[in-house]
Amino acid sequence: MAEGDGVATQGIRVRLDGTAAERDIGALRKWLEREQPLHERMDAGELRIYERPGTDGTGAPMGVGMDIVLVVTGAGAAVMFEELLEQVKRAVSAWRANRNAVESGDPPDAEVEPVNVDDR
Repeated sequence: MAEGDGVATQGIRVRLDGTAAERDIGALRKWLEREQPLHERMDAGELRIYERPGTDGTGAPMGVGMDIVLVVTGAGAAVMFEELLEQVKRAVSAWRANRNAVESGDPPDAEVEPVNVDDR
């Protein structure tokens, strides 16, 4: 349990489908890190972005093996979470459109969802 109010640390998981290559994971993470609202929150210490092994519901590795996880930190985490979730969804959508424009083949589908990151 987290100190203070006992609220679990909130996070957002971005998972690309099985058509994704390792370079897609790295490119998407860099894209997210450069998105202005996300970058500002990182600079303020309110957000961390990292990669972790991707698993299915049983804990077995899947796909390219990595998820991108954004961890919301700080006192205002609960207040800004829904806004941040929408910003991440928009950023992932923009990355997919950009990738489609600069690379051949369809970009991988992406799933963006809230997660509990206390078990990191």
